[in-house]
Amino acid sequence: MARIALSAAPFLAIITAIERSAETNKYFSVWIGEIQWMRRNGFGVSRNPILKPLNTIECRDALLNSDGSESIWPRADVIIGNPPFLGGKLMRTLLGSEYVDRLFSVYDGRVSAEADLVTYWFGKAWGAVKAGNVQRAGLVATNSIRGGANRRVVDTITNEGVVFDAWGDEPWVVDGAAVRVSIICFALSVQQTAIRLNGDIVTAINADLTGGAVDLTRAVRLSENLALSFQGVKFGGPFELPEAEALKMLAAPLNPNHRPNSDVIKPWINGMDLTRRPERKWCVAFPPDVSQTDAALYELPFEWLKSSFLAENVRRTENGEEKLRAREGRTAETWWIHQRPREELRKTVASLNRFIATPEVAKHRIFLFFNSDVLASGSVYAIARDDDTTFGILHSRFHEQWALRLGTSLEDRPRYTPSTTFETFPFPEGLTLDIPAIQYATDPRAIGISSAARRLNELREAWLNPSDLVEEMSEIIRGSPSRMAPRDERAAATLKRRTLTNLYNERPAWLANAHRDLDNAVAAAYGWSVDISEESALAELFMLNQSRAAEKRVEELLLEL
Repeated sequence: MARIALSAAPFLAIITAIERSAETNKYFSVWIGEIQWMRRNGFGVSRNPILKPLNTIECRDALLNSDGSESIWPRADVIIGNPPFLGGKLMRTLLGSEYVDRLFSVYDGRVSAEADLVTYWFGKAWGAVKAGNVQRAGLVATNSIRGGANRRVVDTITNEGVVFDAWGDEPWVVDGAAVRVSIICFALSVQQTAIRLNGDIVTAINADLTGGAVDLTRAVRLSENLALSFQGVKFGGPFELPEAEALKMLAAPLNPNHRPNSDVIKPWINGMDLTRRPERKWCVAFPPDVSQTDAALYELPFEWLKSSFLAENVRRTENGEEKLRAREGRTAETWWIHQRPREELRKTVASLNRFIATPEVAKHRIFLFFNSDVLASGSVYAIARDDDTTFGILHSRFHEQWALRLGTSLEDRPRYTPSTTFETFPFPEGLTLDIPAIQYATDPRAIGISSAARRLNELREAWLNPSDLVEEMSEIIRGSPSRMAPRDERAAATLKRRTLTNLYNERPAWLANAHRDLDNAVAAAYGWSVDISEESALAELFMLNQSRAAEKRVEELLLEL
């Protein structure tokens, strides 16, 4: 009978999570599982005795030994298991910095430091397969293993071996929480075994757990798309202002430096302001390079922020918590500046009248324009273009499908990851992002896209804020566009339900028609038929990505000669 190592969660290596309260029932769940499997697959079950000793079970950390060295797994024919699902951003909080730092050090080069905990089991299992200690392995992961930093471990497996069976996106319900998982089986090679994806026979399985002839995971970042997409700021402190305080500061006289407080009091947005009704929010936002001395010249904002930091740190100390930014030397010293101020974002967007924004995580991939004075927070990605042509191409079904295939996901919601979705996406020839929009403004293709994009945006705005339910109100910040406010309480109740998420859930005919017209204009710009299939469009985009990258490499080589 084959030797099977079952990798467990969390940290109970090599077998399964076991209740250790009593010696007599210590392995009860293991035996139930074995008996069920034996009976389903036609094997006889031991009856006298039914339960036998299981001395091969080892209860220990699957990744690190107590001395910090790498845990060694025993030889086996196969490894199967359900490792722990713990996001990379939560590892330090739940496992401690000392453990995580050691984990990064030991597995450096095999697992990305930004990856989720589950990927370490894949890295170790693949190492065992390569070393000949295991023939095959099959593990469960969250479906986010298909993209981003998590996918790099699967990239290694598909580059050096083969994924021979996989389920890319399956529901998983545990403790009432619904998540989406991927199941991946891999080996060094397969001879006579059929390769199956989601139960269907395919010729090969790619690292993103797709079976198409085109492996989009090979798409590369394009130089013309770089330095244009930015994640929003991270506050790292009590920078959010109650509206009453913000309005008070905005109405105050000029400061001793002869500057208004509107320099550093900004409206800001998060992802929910894009998918739901936008809220009116304000924050203190000093320039990323401002000194404490210069910041203090903005008297009211600086003193309010200083007092808020002090109050928050007193509260944390009383509750036995770390002070704000306690583990960050540089940002702790510059406490009046956002923890992640995104200097390039603010500098680049400042040169525009507006910018394109999309939520990091959302059910529907939507794009909106915002005034350049609005500050995007970390759950928003800002794209530093203000032309309707770029907006229209991004909002086409072609970019949406590209983003779905090359992005990641949070539970069942797609995540936009600019390094893989935006920076790899090839725009139509002549409409690329290294060309200022003014230069192709008379191009019939650009005119067609921008016209359809403006129409889509106008229709959506009219649905979100119908003129019989809203009225224009002047903004207090000089130069800012007016804002829409409900006419009365009844209008407010109706408007509350008018969100882009609800709109795209319903997808009325007028919205579908507007998107169809936009998609047709974008398809024409690429020289495609308007009814081109999703797979054909992705294949065309991939070839365009590869040819652009190759052209760039040739240019670089010629420059070196």
